[in-house]
Amino acid sequence: MKIIIIGAGQVGATLAENLANEDNDITVIDPDLTRLRELQDRLDIQTVEGSGSHPAILAQAGCNDADMLIAVSNQDETNMVACQVAHTLFKTPTKIGRVRSSAYAGYPELFNDQALPIDVRISPEKEVTKHLSRLIRYPGALQVMEFADGKVQLVVVKAEKGGPLIDQPISFLREHMPSIQTRIAAIYRDGKSIKPDGNTCIRANDEVFFLTPQRDVLDVMSELRPLDTPYRRIIIAGGGNIGERLAHSLEKEYRVKIIERDLERCRYLSENLDSTIVLNGDASKKELLLEENIESTDVFCALTNNDEANIMSSMLAKVLGVRTVMTIINNPAYVDIVQEGMIDIAISPQQTTISSLLSYIRRGDVVNVHSMRKGAAEALEAVAHGDMRSSKVVGRSIAKINLPEGATIGAVVRGDDIILATGDVVIQAEDHVIIFVSNKKQIPAVEQLFQVGLTFF
Repeated sequence: MKIIIIGAGQVGATLAENLANEDNDITVIDPDLTRLRELQDRLDIQTVEGSGSHPAILAQAGCNDADMLIAVSNQDETNMVACQVAHTLFKTPTKIGRVRSSAYAGYPELFNDQALPIDVRISPEKEVTKHLSRLIRYPGALQVMEFADGKVQLVVVKAEKGGPLIDQPISFLREHMPSIQTRIAAIYRDGKSIKPDGNTCIRANDEVFFLTPQRDVLDVMSELRPLDTPYRRIIIAGGGNIGERLAHSLEKEYRVKIIERDLERCRYLSENLDSTIVLNGDASKKELLLEENIESTDVFCALTNNDEANIMSSMLAKVLGVRTVMTIINNPAYVDIVQEGMIDIAISPQQTTISSLLSYIRRGDVVNVHSMRKGAAEALEAVAHGDMRSSKVVGRSIAKINLPEGATIGAVVRGDDIILATGDVVIQAEDHVIIFVSNKKQIPAVEQLFQVGLTFF
């Protein structure tokens, strides 16, 4: 695809890197020439210096024959105008815009072809909030991803001694819990992928990816590690957009406190949140954390815009006795370093946002994508169309589908029914098929499986 990306910040740069590695024709627009040069030094892409909302700049970038425009600059207004210009002057088929401000969220009628023609609105803050909320609801999970409108969850946990399945073959799970639906989709041991079968034994410290209906998540987790007690007390460091959204989503079920340095923002938060306690102060101050009983707090979420402040306050909270630390880190270079230390879960807003974008970029009818392991692996939900003549999957049993190496079908969702994948399950038209791909280089081959041949038409 020919794709124009507006904005060479963290999201735009990470997106360009992901898409350029998939043989797309990428052009990045940004007014900062230094950023563009840094991108060109390490990626095979085109760059254009200037404002992405200016018609001449879009024309220079080749917008007249682009398949897609993705506007992810730091300015909502620039993104919205860029989509408008691309629609009006260049008839760009797909326009994706980042709209961060909650001031626009309450007016969905603004976003249509007769007003602001943005086909897909993305909000990093919204995506990160959903990600954090799922992690808080499942203590001990490293990642929780939803498919088929939440009917199926793909959960990542680190196996620990004390779990009944440790040192047992996977087939033991079905014998031990015959009423539970689950499928182990992948195992990573010492950083290397293992394709699991019934005879594979799970070891302590394995990173295990399993698919299961939402109702069974905790039961399956209990087989892989001793279950953590549910979280109750949450402290959020940073009352920006993400902190506010997270507090709003949690405050009915949990005891939530926000620590925010800016007094005016504190006043705003106290007026707009219901039961959340808002504290004016610095979350990196030991005395403040001790006053707020950090040692009896279940989760400390560091959500400011400053990576260094997030890391330091998280480390301090961990030393003072908080159970679990979740930290937003924008600089990818920091993520690996901090996850080896005191920080339990490091969250990259860029990777979280990219997951929400990939479903619009994938070929075939792909309706949901989750990027994992820093973009090296993906789990995707594809809809099967056609018939036996026009499709490579419809009418075939899973055992007879020519899946590329490293790809595993984990589950099939047929209407309201969840069918965990076995070799004799036959794919039907309109099934939602959930596939785990451990090697991202195999994604094009998976996409081709779900593309309908000409005989369908």
